This record gives sequence, C-alpha cells and structure tokens, in this order.
Amino acid sequence: MIRRFVTRSKLRTFGILRRNMSRSDGKEGLQDEVVRSFLTLESLDPNIFRAPTKTLWHPTGSRFIFGGQVVGQALVAACNTVSPEHHVHSLHCYFLRGGNSNWPILFHVDRTRDGETYSSRNVKATQDGKAIFTMQASFKTDEKQEYAYQMEMPQVPGPENFKDTDDLLKMRLDAKGISDKEKDYINRMLSNNISILIRPLDPHAYYKVKPAEPRRLIWMKANGNIGEDYKLHQCVAAYMSDFSLLGTALQPGGSNYRTRFMTSLDHTIWFHNPFRVDEWMLYELFSPHAGNGRAFCSGRVWRTDGTLAMSIAQEGVVRVEPKSQTAKAKL
Repeated sequence: MIRRFVTRSKLRTFGILRRNMSRSDGKEGLQDEVVRSFLTLESLDPNIFRAPTKTLWHPTGSRFIFGGQVVGQALVAACNTVSPEHHVHSLHCYFLRGGNSNWPILFHVDRTRDGETYSSRNVKATQDGKAIFTMQASFKTDEKQEYAYQMEMPQVPGPENFKDTDDLLKMRLDAKGISDKEKDYINRMLSNNISILIRPLDPHAYYKVKPAEPRRLIWMKANGNIGEDYKLHQCVAAYMSDFSLLGTALQPGGSNYRTRFMTSLDHTIWFHNPFRVDEWMLYELFSPHAGNGRAFCSGRVWRTDGTLAMSIAQEGVVRVEPKSQTAKAKL
C-alpha cells in the first residue's frame, strides 16, 4: 500500500484525481497506486503545483526521472485550470534538463487563453529554481461534424497471444548461461513497479537480441480501473506514451551496440478520439531517422476496435558505440 505523503488539511489535492481516488469499501486500489505514486500533485496556489520527491520515479539504468511522468504531471497541472468541458487535444513539450528525484518539481501554469471552444495553457516545471521542462497544451470542447477519416489499424493478433514484459524477464532469469551481471539488472528491472502492462509482439527485437527494422508493435494498458473521468485517462496516457518510444531507434543495431546515453529532447501528443487507458490499446512505433547523436521516433495508438486514439512524436539524444569498441577500450 502506498501511504499518503501529505494530509488533506495542508493542501488542496487536484480535483480530478481526488474524485477518482475514493472507494466505497475504504481500500486503496491500483487506481490509487497509479495516481498517487506517479501523478498526484500538491496544490500550492491556483496556478502552482508541486510533485513531492517520494513520488518521482527514477527508472533502472537511467540518469534522470522518467520523462513520461513529468509530461503526465504537467498535464495534470494544466487540466486543473480549465473548465470540465475542455479536454486536451494536443500538447508540445521540451525537456530542458534531466529531472532529479532528490528535489520536488514545481509546475507553474500560465492561463494563456480561455475561449468558448479552445483554451491554451503553458506549463513550466522547475527544480531547485531551474527550469527542467516546458509544455504548451491546447484544450477544446467536443465538436461534431460528418466529415472524418483515418488510416487503418495494423492487423495483428490480440494481446491475449503475447506475454507481459515482466513475464519475459522472468523467463530470461531461468535461461542457461545468464551472467550474474544480467541477473542483477533484470532483478532491478522487475523491482520497478510501474503499474503498466506492456506486451511486445516481437520480444527479440524489443530487447535488442537481434537487429531489426526500427519499427515495433506493443499492446499496452494500465493495470487496473482508472475510473470514468476522461481527463484522468488522458493524463495517464501522456505518462504511458513515453514507454518504449525512443528505444525503437536502437533496434537496427541490435545487441551489437551499447547505449552510452539516451534521453528525450521533446515530446508531442495529439489526441484524436476518446479512449480508456485501462483497456488494451495497440502502440505502433517507428523511427524514420537516427544520426548526428539524435533519433526521431513517432507512433500511433489504436483502440482494439480500430479507432485511432492518439498520435505521438519525439526526438531524443541517442549516443551508442559498437560493443567491440567497448571491449577494446577496456584492454
């Protein structure tokens, strides 16, 4: 159970999250775990919110806190300043500095514009007085019109045909000839409680066991009921969208290359149609270019009924070197 870090009397919890965190049986469910451990913010002012250090997630093998968490939290802050009728339709982010789990993050929201159909917000995240992240988000009310079209969803087997990443890692632990170093790394990976289910369609490409084209397909969903508030589903989706995206650019190198450094530079999401993050969605990812120390990746998220839910784009720093070069450097 994840305990509360602050009392209700000392702060105003974000309204959307507060409504969705209540349960009639008095118990905490996974919904509370996802929200409280990754997305809960303390409200310090109508336009200023804080993410406590104990809620910041530093993934295994990463120098910084998870970028998707900062995106999700920034969207939480922005959502708290718009009307219930306005939902985010696009957001554009820049990562300026790596986030540190030793400092709380402050999110400053600028209520740039409020209109009947569209509203705009700018969010700046700071740590220790320095800007680490900015986001511009646009919200709109629902609008119906007859003209609409979309591309077709890839035809792939359903999620029930594939294994979760945790199960795949556990299978690797049981493999013959695995080194103690790899065992330690896998055990640390398994200790990451992200409350998200990920099922790659091609595990060998996903884990870079073999070189593969820079394209991957994964089934993904939140591991529990998130509730009925669509804004909360959008915030969790923003958090989830950063999983596996930049890693797509590493697939052509397979296990022949070692990653020296990798981090996100920017992140963009367009929300097309309503969805639920606690239901399976297909994440289609591809990387059309990598070079000059950077890689560009994009993706589409599909509902199981074939509806296009989101489009995503990201550029990041990707620095790799051949493993043979690493071996020479050690001699």
